[in-house]
Amino acid sequence: MTQRNNVRLGVLLMIATTLVFATQDGVSRHLAGEYNTWLVVMIRYWFFAGFVVVMASRSAGGLRNAARTRQPGLQIFRGLLLAGEICVAVYGFTLLGLVESHAVFACYPLMIAALSGPVLGERVGWRRWAAIGLGFVGVLIILQPGVGVFDPVAIIPLISSLMFALYGLTTRYAARRDDVSTSFFYTGTVGAVVMTVVGIWFWEPMTPADYAWMLLLCMTGAGGHWLLIKCYEVAEASAVQPFAYFHLVFASLLGMAVFGEVLRANVVAGAALIVGAGLFTLWRERAQG
Repeated sequence: MTQRNNVRLGVLLMIATTLVFATQDGVSRHLAGEYNTWLVVMIRYWFFAGFVVVMASRSAGGLRNAARTRQPGLQIFRGLLLAGEICVAVYGFTLLGLVESHAVFACYPLMIAALSGPVLGERVGWRRWAAIGLGFVGVLIILQPGVGVFDPVAIIPLISSLMFALYGLTTRYAARRDDVSTSFFYTGTVGAVVMTVVGIWFWEPMTPADYAWMLLLCMTGAGGHWLLIKCYEVAEASAVQPFAYFHLVFASLLGMAVFGEVLRANVVAGAALIVGAGLFTLWRERAQG
C-alpha cells in the first residue's frame, strides 16, 4: 500500500505502542519472577506466532508468499536471535527491575549505528561516532563499574541491547532481498518453534490469576506489534522513531509505581546521555537519508 505521512497520528500511535510494550514488560517481570523465563517466553511466542500467521494469511499471496524467502539461513538466525534476546531481557527484569534494565537497553540504537559500518557497509561519520561514545559514557554512569564491587548481573541488559542491535541489523540486511511480511513471518514462527523445543521441559502449572496475567501478556505482545505496524503505515519511520524512547519513560514509571523500584541519580544522568545521543544519531541518519 502507499504510505501516508500523517506525522501527528504516527506519533500518537508510537506513544501508544511504547505504553503497550511497557505494560508487556511489567507483566513479564511479574510472571518470570513467579515461574521461569523459558515458560513465560514460550507461551508468549505461541500467541505471537498465531498473530503472525493470521496477519500473513490476510496479506496478498497468503502464507505461501510470506514463507517464501531467498535467504532462509538468515531469516532463521534472526528468529533465534530475537527469541534469545527476549529471554535475556525478561530474565534481566527479574534481577535488575524495569528502571535500570531499560535505562541500559536504551543504548541499542547507538549499537546499531556503531555496527552498521562493519555489518552493512554504511558510512558512520565522526559526529555519530562522538554521539555513540557519549552514549556509552551514559552506560558506564548507570553501571558504575568503578564504584565498590561491580555486580556482573548489571551487564545483562547490555547483552540484551547488543543482541537486539544485531537483530535490527540482520533485519535491515534481510530487507535487501525479502519483504517485511516475510521477515515478520519468520520472526514469529522460528521463535515459537525454538522456544517450544526449549521451554516445554520447564512447564509448570499456573494459578488462575496468573493465567489471566499470561493472557494479558499475549494480548499486549500482539497489540503492540499491530500498533507498530499501523504506526509505520501512516508515517515515515524517521519522523516517529524518536518517540520510541517513551518506552523507557513508561517502563520506569511502571517499575516505580508497581514494583517499588527506585530511580537513582546516576540512572537518570546516564539515561539522559544515552537518549540524547540516540536522538542525535537518529537526526543525523535522517539528515543524510
